[in-house]
Amino acid sequence: MKHIVSISIGSSKRNHKTQMELLGETYVVERRGTDGDIKKAIELVKELDGKVDAFGMGGIDVYLNAGKKRYKIKDALPIRAAAQKTPMVDGSGLKISLEKLVAHYINDNIEDLKNKKAFILPAIDRYAMAEGFEEVGCQLNLGDLMVVLGIGIPIRSLRTLDRIAKVIAPIACKLPIEMLYPTGKEQNKDTTKSGKFDKFFEEADIIAGDFHYIKQYMPPIMDNKIIVTNTVTKEDIEWLRDSGVRLLVTSTPDLEGRSFGTNVIEALLVAFIGKSADEITSDDYLCALEKINFKPRVEYLQENKLKAVINK
Repeated sequence: MKHIVSISIGSSKRNHKTQMELLGETYVVERRGTDGDIKKAIELVKELDGKVDAFGMGGIDVYLNAGKKRYKIKDALPIRAAAQKTPMVDGSGLKISLEKLVAHYINDNIEDLKNKKAFILPAIDRYAMAEGFEEVGCQLNLGDLMVVLGIGIPIRSLRTLDRIAKVIAPIACKLPIEMLYPTGKEQNKDTTKSGKFDKFFEEADIIAGDFHYIKQYMPPIMDNKIIVTNTVTKEDIEWLRDSGVRLLVTSTPDLEGRSFGTNVIEALLVAFIGKSADEITSDDYLCALEKINFKPRVEYLQENKLKAVINK
């Protein structure tokens, strides 16, 4: 049996544990949140180091990627350093491989995305996903300045994002993570910041990116929209359904009602592949995903809602 643990600085209310069989071997996969407490996350890593097969780092990334540039996030480094024996990954390996293919998967298997408007929050965290939408012919609208600086100015291309990132990213990566990303209790708030950037949601056909940013800023009515994201719970899905969202696609599969974050699935793949995390390539990840038949999760939310009403 192999044991994979994601240590997340996100909310402990979003914890989940599941067990699965992959090619005859049992894998226990779990997420443990520390409610924004980085010191507690470090303690958990030290406690489990050498006792589990792979760690995921949740709620924070080691790097932000924009084009060929990588920017280190200061607050993530002590968490990674605490893992001396067990490999730790933050999901970036899948973000630059699997997530780039999500737009192609939708375009090839679900519906034509050419000329559809894709609003991505933020693209610097989902750069490869944004590249995928660009490759299938979507019109990009990148919300990085909105979520990082609170400025309602859209970025219309990855080339422009690259130029802006060279100035902003080195500064932003040195800030406390809670200034950049909702952690701990912030992930459980029922109230959102909708209103400020509503028009960008309303004019988009597709809203993609990190779910916690989407939840913070999304307007209450999102009829006929497509959401492409990850790390959603059953409660999150009901919220999206009630908002009128037509289609939900997550880059990772449904595991007992939960789409785990890319860090969890990447840690699972590290344990499955059996190589050092530094030696694993994007092709290795994609080959492993094909072997275990992991595909994006696709849910037509309004069809399910109608079925629920009929069955009452």
